Amino acid sequence: MFYADLSPYAYWGEGEEFTDLTDGMRFVSFQPVYERFNIGWLEAGLPWITGQAPREFGRKLLAVIDAQQVNVMLGVHECDLCPTPLPDSHPWYTPRPGDLRASAGTGEIRVPGSPGTVFAAPSLIGHYVVDHSYLPPQPFIEAVLAFDPYGAWQARFPGIRFPWVPEEAVLRHVDDE
Repeated sequence: MFYADLSPYAYWGEGEEFTDLTDGMRFVSFQPVYERFNIGWLEAGLPWITGQAPREFGRKLLAVIDAQQVNVMLGVHECDLCPTPLPDSHPWYTPRPGDLRASAGTGEIRVPGSPGTVFAAPSLIGHYVVDHSYLPPQPFIEAVLAFDPYGAWQARFPGIRFPWVPEEAVLRHVDDE
């Protein structure tokens, strides 16, 4: 699924759903009050920028991916930039031989930008950066470098690694009706 970098986010119109990573069984859903911008929604055959990102950016980006699960879907999206599809015997969540990150994903991440703006990227962005040399726009690189996904968060949402969860949001369990 391709969306141009810095275009308005349009993939999932049902709001935001952050999974609580303390147990993976709780989540917070809400309508965002911030503006979301696409980053890293790449597709084979369409143009995207390559280059060398700062080493610290790659490290911090992978930390964000490991700390967040946003809008997790039931299906798996496989990287179509890789030359061959994953064999059925290869677990989708492990890297291919020679790669550093898994080449399939199920969700997204959010990185706060300037006040009122958030960057929305597929969780595959880590694979795109470290294994395909995708170079995101500078505002995203700066936002990732400034974001601490392991910082202190709201006590009522201990496993939600994002600072802008609205007061009225409620932590729910997957078994709740």
